[in-house]
Amino acid sequence: MLKVKDVHYTYTGKYQTNEVLHGVSCEFEAGRLYAVMGPSGSGKTTLLSLMAGLDTPTSGEISFDDCSLADIDRDKYRQNTVSVIYQSFNLFPLLTALENVMFPIQILGKTKSAVKNEAGKYLEIVNLDKDIFSKRPLMMSGGEQQRVAIARALASGGKILLADEPTGNLDSENGAAIVEIIKNLAHEHDYIAIVVTHSDIVAKEADVVYKIVDGRMEPASCL
Repeated sequence: MLKVKDVHYTYTGKYQTNEVLHGVSCEFEAGRLYAVMGPSGSGKTTLLSLMAGLDTPTSGEISFDDCSLADIDRDKYRQNTVSVIYQSFNLFPLLTALENVMFPIQILGKTKSAVKNEAGKYLEIVNLDKDIFSKRPLMMSGGEQQRVAIARALASGGKILLADEPTGNLDSENGAAIVEIIKNLAHEHDYIAIVVTHSDIVAKEADVVYKIVDGRMEPASCL
């Protein structure tokens, strides 16, 4: 269970202070797909960054399995527990699809053959054919790149998937396929899957929809 309790976040710039989140509370459990929606500037990406351990709330608490992120090693949390999937894919341009997915596995000290086999399994989970494994990002379509990005996120071993507009750079067909993959990871592989999005496609497929307006969380809609 990932819990957000009465979280406030204030950004202090050079000339002004802006409270981005105002007492946000919500919960996320394994096996479900969540959509976090809201207009640009509403605070949803800030919330995702806080849940990823990339920053800390001004007040309030974020916890995973009843352990506050304020009390644990957030570097290890990001390394072992949570993975972020971005709109822009963020793949290593000079590495092949297989090598991109191998990268987070290699630091675990496994043999090269074991790392390669494991990476291949993650690429198969996201429905990529083996002829894609040897291609570099510029040789792939946007949909293929996003699948590789998801496979690399899975390779980290964490059970929390945070996706920031994962369909934003894709056409509707590829976007729907990516949503189906993330939904399957939640339902069939017991991930906590949270998607920050503007997409109605994601909202229709999600088990729970949260909406943020002006930094405040509205009551959840369960589908």
